[in-house]
Amino acid sequence: RGSWARLCTSQIVGGHRISRFRVAPVVVELIFAYIGAAMKPKDDEKQRAIAQATFELVAQTGLSGLTMADIARAAGIATSTLYVYYPSKDELISQLYQDAKTVTAARIMEGVVPGLPYRARVRRAWGNLLRHRLDQYAEVVFQEEYYNSPWFTEGNREFSTRLMAGLFGLMEEGQQQEILKAVPIPLLTASLVGSVRETGNLIRTKVLPDEEAVHQMAFGLCWDALKS
Repeated sequence: RGSWARLCTSQIVGGHRISRFRVAPVVVELIFAYIGAAMKPKDDEKQRAIAQATFELVAQTGLSGLTMADIARAAGIATSTLYVYYPSKDELISQLYQDAKTVTAARIMEGVVPGLPYRARVRRAWGNLLRHRLDQYAEVVFQEEYYNSPWFTEGNREFSTRLMAGLFGLMEEGQQQEILKAVPIPLLTASLVGSVRETGNLIRTKVLPDEEAVHQMAFGLCWDALKS
């Protein structure tokens, strides 16, 4: 009761009791500090640190045990600062997925131009995806973990499908020309992506060297699985 009395005072005005609350100075300071941080432009370097910390933690331990405090610690920032950038874990992983998927989808189709023979275009997409996996392993694992997790939303599923339209279209073109097997497009893309994943794992673990000859052999096996 003593604490309440210190925080609340009242007086009678016109026959009505009017209560006034006193807020501790430290609380006021914290409120204004948070508002000030929220109004500052977000620092690109901090955002990159947050993203990289999240990718690496997920690659190491998975999504289920990931906490905002873990991410903040790994990124070298205060947890309160992380909440200024992302209000919740769900929003953080959703936004990072969209950013990472956008980069991945663009990289897959680099140099996949209509003038190339069809097999060469598929080979280019396969090679782009392999190189991206080797260069950005933690980021790619994060995407796969999130895609297969309970946190993956229907909105992000639709977002992913739109981004991958270029690769899906490439597979569909091959079917229309009767070059690829007449199976559902998701099966064709899963076969291609699976080939890249396993080849990447063999290279990362030093079972196979990261050489063009190895890439050619691995793609040859993938092509044999795709073609009609």
